[in-house]
Amino acid sequence: MLKSKNDVIRLIQSDDTMMEIIQAASTLSLPDWWICAGFVRSKVWDELHEFKERTLTQDVDVIYFDPTNIDENVEKLLEKKLRRILPDVPWSVKNQARMHVVNQIPPYSSCIDAISKFPERATALGVKLDKENNLVLIAPSGIEDVLNLEVKPTPFFTETKERAAIYEERIVKKNWKAIWHKINVHHVKVLKPHFK
Repeated sequence: MLKSKNDVIRLIQSDDTMMEIIQAASTLSLPDWWICAGFVRSKVWDELHEFKERTLTQDVDVIYFDPTNIDENVEKLLEKKLRRILPDVPWSVKNQARMHVVNQIPPYSSCIDAISKFPERATALGVKLDKENNLVLIAPSGIEDVLNLEVKPTPFFTETKERAAIYEERIVKKNWKAIWHKINVHHVKVLKPHFK
């Protein structure tokens, strides 16, 4: 049974394919890099559903933070490098120093800041290898939701009606319950701003 961050780290370490993907990403030596989102969440949910085979991942999201070069072409070149190492992996590389423009929000300060502003708490997860080759897991919204099979919005996606609508649209589009039947999907409640 998965009960903690360390349990999730051990789960990933025991998956040779995941570790091979993480090691491939680490060869790029990107600043503030992580593999995030469904890469981690899906593995946890597969385990909690006792699936014998891992569900297919539509993309492996590698993110990094480099405000010194926000040219999107660099990301495409990095994807090509990763495809040379592991051609069968659906790589997606994005510099979070430019993604605020795409998402039409204020700039992120780091990848952890970007991950904290993902739509769902259970997806706001990232893994990487540190300089000592240890597996590191970050969960700026906590690990409880993914472990408890709960789908809830991050605080960022409860601040405005527009973001709440994006969260709700994703819930419909992703249709995770069709794959992981035990998950409990929560619908968004928009918080009203507090005035002093």
